[in-house]
Amino acid sequence: MFAGIRIAPPAARAYFALQAVAGGCWWLGVFFLPAIRAATLDGLPVLPIAIADIPLFVGGSALAAFGVRAAVRVVVSWTVLVAVGMAVYATVTGMAGWGALLMVAAAAGSLAAGIVIIVGRAPFEWIARGPFAFRAARVSGRGRVMARTGLQTLFFWGMFLGLLPALIAVIELRWGLHLELPLAVRLTGVALFLAATVLGIWSAVTMSMLGEGTPLPSEMARHLVIAGPYRFVRNPMAVAGIAQGVAVGLVLGSWLVVVYALFGSLVWNTVVRPIEEADLAERFGDEYSDYRDRVSCWVPRRTHRTIAG
Repeated sequence: MFAGIRIAPPAARAYFALQAVAGGCWWLGVFFLPAIRAATLDGLPVLPIAIADIPLFVGGSALAAFGVRAAVRVVVSWTVLVAVGMAVYATVTGMAGWGALLMVAAAAGSLAAGIVIIVGRAPFEWIARGPFAFRAARVSGRGRVMARTGLQTLFFWGMFLGLLPALIAVIELRWGLHLELPLAVRLTGVALFLAATVLGIWSAVTMSMLGEGTPLPSEMARHLVIAGPYRFVRNPMAVAGIAQGVAVGLVLGSWLVVVYALFGSLVWNTVVRPIEEADLAERFGDEYSDYRDRVSCWVPRRTHRTIAG
């Protein structure tokens, strides 16, 4: 077990309480404010949706806030169903994009909170099983490690910095959520992307050459790496990846891609990092504890320069 952020049922119930209040306020806006109705439902029939959604979404969330498990299952199922329907509707028609976005966010939040209530906690350790379990890389030559690192990096960059941001940007445009950004902002994104890419490559090469490992959790470094960019922050590859994601969003002029990158940083810091650090502490003991005490996760300190590289 790792020492990370604990999300217990009371926090999940609080989420459902907030969702019930937000849902009720949204329906008041739909009924009394034409701008909200147009942005979130547009041409959809209000009354039939309200008859189903108010008891299942608003009422269900209120009951889930009191820990009623049957209500949790109902509100999660309903919210996911509505989110899928709204996403399809907004994609096909180009209307009600804000409604689709809000429901997708509500579905994700409801699903996460529902799991916490049903399981009794946030089961973060589920991500570290099977092929994603944290374990040291097998012994092989540095050339092979570098080759695997290169292939993994190309795959991750292509998927998370290419394909997914492009898809998000297309959806953002189709749903009518796009906001024009000044040219200066996009040029800033180019500069940030180049700087972050240099940091990412430097980190990956250092990890492969000195740690004999790759970026994949299933092929973690066999030796503790405190040289190169690891002298300044403990997770330079994560810093680089998040900065690259934000930069891609700026270049594309997509605020949703920026949110996607920042949300990824939250997930990594909350879910992945505690598991990774628990594995490092178990494998490297006091050596890692000393390193962790001297080097911060995100922001470099002056004292980092005293670490030998």
